[in-house]
Amino acid sequence: MDWKKDDNQFLMSKIIDKFNLCETRNKVENTDFLDENQKQLVYNFLQSQKYRHYLFYGGIENAERNVLIVFPDKLERVIENDEFDFNNILDAIRIQLPNELYGKYVHRNYLGALMKLGIKREKIGDIVVKEDGADIILSKDITKFVLINLGELIRFKKAQITQIKLQEIRINVVVKEVFQITIPSMRLDNIVSELINSSRSKAVELILNEKVFINYEAITKTSKEVKENDKITIRGKGKFEILEIMGSTRKNKIILKVSQIGGKQ
Repeated sequence: MDWKKDDNQFLMSKIIDKFNLCETRNKVENTDFLDENQKQLVYNFLQSQKYRHYLFYGGIENAERNVLIVFPDKLERVIENDEFDFNNILDAIRIQLPNELYGKYVHRNYLGALMKLGIKREKIGDIVVKEDGADIILSKDITKFVLINLGELIRFKKAQITQIKLQEIRINVVVKEVFQITIPSMRLDNIVSELINSSRSKAVELILNEKVFINYEAITKTSKEVKENDKITIRGKGKFEILEIMGSTRKNKIILKVSQIGGKQ
């Protein structure tokens, strides 16, 4: 059985349900959070079916996790004029750590704590980590539960946990490091190998295990040709963009200019 295909079909059926509900109730509907791959799949589907009156929103600019918001005709002008209050769709909480815990927690500590409470991943949006804590975007239906229960966990016993507006989220500055790599061809496995500074066999393993994405679409073909401006995500390794094919060496190897969000690992 093709579980991935079944999961995608189930996701699309839920998307159609949201549009039907929006039309029936004449009110805004939204999904749970989608990761970047799911977002791309949904976007391609909606484009192919010529759906209108929708947008993706994650609470902050360039959010990695977004909900799909479907709105009725009557709200088209409100959305276009940027007058819609997205605090009606999503919530955010702030975890303020005590001084002795500054700099001690990373993304997985916050995500792990939420999931320890039994919260499903699709209910959790981006987690913006700071030295003194984190701002976390959530589905509205779990906010009260989180506020009541998160402080009961040992790691957050001394933390201050409050609800904040989306506009109050402390956004991290996106840092991009630009560097060059040299490859024998534009095949995906060659590029991944160089980006992670590992063997080609390791790159092939990552690709076949669906851990490599081009423009947020999972790619399992190792010989896939990569192009300028393609965005490559390697799970656990980082996000890269092919900025420019700069030329070739005397041995006819290709020189690429690449950027990585957060800097090269």
